[in-house]
Amino acid sequence: MIIETDNLYKVYDTGVVKVTALKDINLSIQKNEYVAIMGASGSGKSTLMNILGCLDRLSKGKYILDGVDVSLLDDNSLADIRNKKIGFVFQAFNLLPKLTALQNVELPMVYAKVPSSERTKKAKDALEKVGLSARMNHKPNELSGGQKQRVAIARALVNDPAIILADEPTGNLDSKSSEEIMDIFGKLNKEGVTVVMVTHEPDIAAYTKRVVVFKDGQIISDEPVIKGED
Repeated sequence: MIIETDNLYKVYDTGVVKVTALKDINLSIQKNEYVAIMGASGSGKSTLMNILGCLDRLSKGKYILDGVDVSLLDDNSLADIRNKKIGFVFQAFNLLPKLTALQNVELPMVYAKVPSSERTKKAKDALEKVGLSARMNHKPNELSGGQKQRVAIARALVNDPAIILADEPTGNLDSKSSEEIMDIFGKLNKEGVTVVMVTHEPDIAAYTKRVVVFKDGQIISDEPVIKGED
């Protein structure tokens, strides 16, 4: 099991009022699954992604990521696990504008202290995997939205993470680019990459293999995606 949560709660205490963003979440995701997390704004899906990505801490319960009980880790250990085990893909791409595509992809390996020659090779391989070898020396302002997201996916892949977390990865893209990005995720999943994706678009969720729906901080359904006949 790559991800396992046990009676997970997240409560925000403003000092005046306590807001329960997640309550009693029991979620298991196996290696090589391809899961969409859906729900209206405020349903808890982004809060869950932040906890799964070790960007935020749970209030109560347990979260085990690739065999490690994340609930027990200090901040330094959380940062370490984030860099080694999780690849992030965001709606806004989060690329550094002054760096080339290749340098952006190398960045997580700089933090992981990977030697320079190995960094460059792995970054080039990752860009090739997403079909962007020809644009590796271009900066973000010279790339289309779809190309920027490919760079972001390549960057998410370079440390061979246990899981890729994608938060609305097609939110800023037109339908053709969205389709291309979803094809890349599908291909990566077929190669053994575990992908968990937040989306509010049913047509995007339909590319995945399982859809978990949130409402008011709780899971209200968890179903496999039924693929239509070609």
